[in-house]
Amino acid sequence: MAQEEQTAAPAPVSEPATAPVATPAPVAASEATVAANAAPVVIKYTVRIDAPGDLKELLEDNLDLQRFRDSPRMTREQLFRLVRAAPEQIRTLVSTSGYYTPEVSVTFDRNATPAVVDVKVVPGEPVRVGETDLVLEGFAPNPEQPADKQFDANALKASWPLKKGTVFRQDEWEGAKRAILRQVVQTRYPRAQLTDSRATVDPEAHTANLRVVLDSGPEMRFGELRIEGLKRYPDTVVRNLNAIKPGDYYSEAALQAYQSKLQDTGYFASVEVSADLSAVLDQQLATAEGEPGAPATTAASMEPLPLLVRVTENKRKNVSAGVGISTNTGNRASVTYDDLQVFGLRMKSALTLETKKQTAKADLYFPITPEGYNHSIGVTYERSDIAGEVTAVSSIAGKRAWGTPLLERSFTLELLSETKSVGALPKVTSKSLPLTYAVTWRRLDNLLLPTKGYAINAQIGGAVLPVLTDEKFVRGYLRGVYYKPFGASSNIILRAEAGALGSGSKNGVPSVFLFRAGGDQSVRGYAYQELGVKEGDATIGGRYLATASAEYQYWFKPTWGAAVFYDAGNAGDRVKDLHPKSGYGVGARWKSPVGPLNVDVAYGHAVQKYRLHFSLGFTF
Repeated sequence: MAQEEQTAAPAPVSEPATAPVATPAPVAASEATVAANAAPVVIKYTVRIDAPGDLKELLEDNLDLQRFRDSPRMTREQLFRLVRAAPEQIRTLVSTSGYYTPEVSVTFDRNATPAVVDVKVVPGEPVRVGETDLVLEGFAPNPEQPADKQFDANALKASWPLKKGTVFRQDEWEGAKRAILRQVVQTRYPRAQLTDSRATVDPEAHTANLRVVLDSGPEMRFGELRIEGLKRYPDTVVRNLNAIKPGDYYSEAALQAYQSKLQDTGYFASVEVSADLSAVLDQQLATAEGEPGAPATTAASMEPLPLLVRVTENKRKNVSAGVGISTNTGNRASVTYDDLQVFGLRMKSALTLETKKQTAKADLYFPITPEGYNHSIGVTYERSDIAGEVTAVSSIAGKRAWGTPLLERSFTLELLSETKSVGALPKVTSKSLPLTYAVTWRRLDNLLLPTKGYAINAQIGGAVLPVLTDEKFVRGYLRGVYYKPFGASSNIILRAEAGALGSGSKNGVPSVFLFRAGGDQSVRGYAYQELGVKEGDATIGGRYLATASAEYQYWFKPTWGAAVFYDAGNAGDRVKDLHPKSGYGVGARWKSPVGPLNVDVAYGHAVQKYRLHFSLGFTF
């Protein structure tokens, strides 16, 4: 990328007046000569910097006097050279923060033990941004496109971050140029470049006039899809996920989205999605060399960029095992087996053994359709013993899912058979064929470690036909979480959930569709699903659910924090039975690479006990 940078004054400017280097104990020339002929003497010294906060930090990090003060080879002569060079270096450093006429004083006291170098900087008035001349070359309107599809050059100019009157800082100047170039190369002009950039500084007027010339280069469009690296799996695995059509404008965001979708399939160990620029380079070289019949490389005549997908396939089969512990369901051991080619489908299976729950499941995933639908079928067996209720559920399910991480939707049709026992009561068996629609909205600043925004999950469904169903029912569930920053190093998290079941009788409705509360992600201070309808010494699910939580987090380090919280909620068979049970406590937080790690100590007010809770990740 061709770029030229010049910093000049409109008229010759003399060096800013600064205080001379002062030495309370001057070194005579004869003494300096003797010192030079004698064996070098290592000297220790300290540096004291008197400057405004941001400049003090800048000098402490970059001033040679400060950086070399602990050198074991520092001699008196080397120190004298550093002291003499310090004023000019200081002026250069503080100019990067917009101060071009500072008053600088460097004083060396060699009689102190250890010797002391005092640095004082009065920055003076900063240089501020004056006029900005942002020149856009190229970017010609395309007559083949409607007005709303044209590149918005005015919006690009309006996005220039260095506004008139702001303090001119070198790092912000460099960042502004990179940012505006990045905006362009990520869109339809990947060959754009800065052909000129300069900041003309007038120290006497305390202004910096800026000039940036940005050349668009040719306008690029995507061409046909090319795939490299496929051996075992069908090309539909790649093609069906491609939302980029031939003729679409080049977009780096579209390439990244496509690459992310392919990585999420599980078929590939590595994925690279790019536009093949070699075709453009060949065309430009042919034009430059004047080859007969070579087309002109104008925006209108550039060949489309082939969309190139390079993949490295994952091995077909994979087995893994793990152990862990959950404060909800106890000790855990698990084994997973994945096979990427079972009847042409991807299979994922797992056996998980926990203290309170044991699960075996296998799912088959079809390749995503060109319309973006992800179909799967699966079988599951789960046995649980929670709060005195023992259930064993077998299910066969079919699911259609679609959408994006910001808006996910799905339909699930299940056939369930459940055997349930509570205490000494006889076992009860029920079956059901429910259909459930679920939707999740996410508006978060970070999907892995959110600090601002909200997420909502809503479900509606039930078994409304007397087909393979012992008891007809309709069920609704809603859950939400809201993040709000509270100052520079703290935030507030609000959670709430509600659920309701409509049926003639609870008997015959599988327990998984009833409601209980308590545990790490519900009301802390209580055991997992401890809150619900009492039946003898056991707790069973109810028709209604309501919980809420408020949490304040303070981050004393970028990745480490502490929290205080208050939770309340309950489940019951009648709305008036939802007497809230409260829990409150304190916790530690760590922003791990895989999501937030939470360790809480909560006191359950209703049971008058303390309980430890541990959770990892963001549950939406």
